Amino acid sequence: MPKISAGLLMYRGRTAPRPSLEVLLTHPGGPFWKNKDDGAWMIPKGEVEEGEELLAAAIREFTEETGLVPIEPFLGLGQVKHKSGKTVHAWAFQGDCDPAQIRSNTFELEWPPKSGRKQEFPEIDRAEFFDLSTARRKMLPAELPLLDRFALVIGDR
Repeated sequence: MPKISAGLLMYRGRTAPRPSLEVLLTHPGGPFWKNKDDGAWMIPKGEVEEGEELLAAAIREFTEETGLVPIEPFLGLGQVKHKSGKTVHAWAFQGDCDPAQIRSNTFELEWPPKSGRKQEFPEIDRAEFFDLSTARRKMLPAELPLLDRFALVIGDR
């Protein structure tokens, strides 16, 4: 059965008189993503637990992956589907932080494959604020519709 994830897109800046919005994207940790940059950044998100409300899962996952506590209001951005079949539900909220201070939870992986050795990696190895134009280049293609919807909702066309 395809997985369901939920996440949050944090943004900062102003919308008027001239937009100067930036969004916080995260780079996944682990050996697969190590040397990938453009097209690899994502919103902080994670799997929804059985019986968990989608927005509650998004808030929990954002906090686990960044160490930050998001605050209302949350703007619905709908959902997207990854190539894997995973559905991602997302919301945006306004906030600010020093991306260098973000501390992610970790996961364990057998690495190198079939070596029998388990290694621990951060779910997120770095985070950064990007203007919307740069974010479009950096973001995982499957999640780009979330950024486009954000721009429409916030009024930055």
